[in-house]
Amino acid sequence: MLLNLHVKNLALIEESEVTFGSGLNILSGETGAGKSIIIGSVNLALGGKVSRSMLRENAEFALVELIFSIENEAQAEVLRALDIFPENGEIIMSRKIYASGRSVSRINSETVSASVMRKVASLLIDIHGQHEHESLLAKRNHMKYLDDFAKRVLAERKKLLAEVYDEYTACRKKLEEASLDAKQQARELSFLQYEIDEIDQADLKPGEDEVLEADFKKMSHGRKITEAIAECQELCSEGNENAADLIGRSVRALHMVAQFDASMEALSGQLEEVENLFSDFNRELSGYASELNFSEEAFQQIEDRLNQINHLKAKYGKTIERILEARQEKEEKLDQLQHYEEYRQQLQENLSQAEAKLNQLCQEVTEIRKSYAKDLTVQTTAALQDLNFMDVRFEMEFSRLDHFTANGWDETRFMISTNPGEPLKPLDAVASGGELSRIMLALKTVLAEHDEIETLIFDEIDSGISGRTAQMVAEKIKMTGKNHQIICITHLPQIAAMADHHFLIEKTSSADSTISNIRPLEREESIQELARMLGGVKITDTVLQNAKEMKEMADAVR
Repeated sequence: MLLNLHVKNLALIEESEVTFGSGLNILSGETGAGKSIIIGSVNLALGGKVSRSMLRENAEFALVELIFSIENEAQAEVLRALDIFPENGEIIMSRKIYASGRSVSRINSETVSASVMRKVASLLIDIHGQHEHESLLAKRNHMKYLDDFAKRVLAERKKLLAEVYDEYTACRKKLEEASLDAKQQARELSFLQYEIDEIDQADLKPGEDEVLEADFKKMSHGRKITEAIAECQELCSEGNENAADLIGRSVRALHMVAQFDASMEALSGQLEEVENLFSDFNRELSGYASELNFSEEAFQQIEDRLNQINHLKAKYGKTIERILEARQEKEEKLDQLQHYEEYRQQLQENLSQAEAKLNQLCQEVTEIRKSYAKDLTVQTTAALQDLNFMDVRFEMEFSRLDHFTANGWDETRFMISTNPGEPLKPLDAVASGGELSRIMLALKTVLAEHDEIETLIFDEIDSGISGRTAQMVAEKIKMTGKNHQIICITHLPQIAAMADHHFLIEKTSSADSTISNIRPLEREESIQELARMLGGVKITDTVLQNAKEMKEMADAVR
């Protein structure tokens, strides 16, 4: 359940906080007061798109923070699988948007990606926007509602179906690629044999290139190395006044006086160690110099070998190991071509087996869908009758595609008849905007009873609805609020009267700024707001009495 919403520096909102309750939470207010900003901020916090224009003028950042209580163990388990652990049964989701356009999403103070925010949001909240009912006009969405309804049984089969479909498409692709005629086959065999021979003739050894590159580097700088060694030997051991002679004379000088002062013995010993180290260095340097020789022929051989290896790397892979792997792959492909008909036959068998499994799974998924489609349409029909579709018939039509997809071979669409004697027709051929809103509400309420998502948000679902139908929609939302938390933005007093918790969004303006605020209403204030919704600018005693009666009637809907 959504416990708390905190918004700062977003559009018309300077800073606002609201604490929601269980049941039906109603948000109302004048047109343009900022009601949709509230729902927009929730969407934003849950991973929606960010625009710099959403920040208040001159604000350095905007912040949206949501606090959810997690009471469902199944939800908690999924959250733990995402490395999100509720603290005291709650999680805090926040998003900070900077003026630069950068945003940071956090859950329980830990930074997470937008994709993780969306995954968590899909577990906790379902938002029905102002125009979502229009998605019913596209039949590709109809199966999604059915699959959501049946997901407890269907989810694992659909996952397996997608895996087998990937296997099937991979087999089909291999078989298509293996469609060579005799000439193509001969050319491919010849080319593969050439490439294998080219790699074999190189007689590559793993790590060989690293040794050659080190030798090449050393030999390509041979003159500089020789000159540096000669200079070092001149200074250290061979020239006049060289370092070895000077250190030796220093050792003898200190040794002669060390007997007169104990502290001089320690210094003399240190200098003797230096002399020994320097002697060892000179011997090693002399040995290195004696072994150092530069051969133009050897250098050319190393250069040629490196050129050969680098040529193979450019063709077959960036390392010797990858070149050898490529050689193995080509040998396997060569073997396939040498036994081409056997290879194609095996591919065909693999494809047939994958197709058989896919057929079986598609059939199973179709049977599950058709079974649940009956339940979904029966329950949706009942919900539609509650929403003043008195003689409605609501069914789901199935047809079969002429190809497989990762979702099976089904194509579905909702069919409806709203008047006695009329045949069933597709929704887009029958339903008006107001009717689509009610149909979507009916579907949402039915799906909610089969879903673990506790919080539903309805943003102005009352478009095109009035009179007795509005009253029935209000009662339906109220009844849904018994088992779910509902947050609803509305212009209809019939729906607002049903509120368990009523919030007013109002806009105030001064010379230099406009600010939206949200605040909870006490019962009498709620009646005043209902009167405004009923009567407009002028609220008469009669309108106020009507609002009070509407509230009392709503109290009776339990």
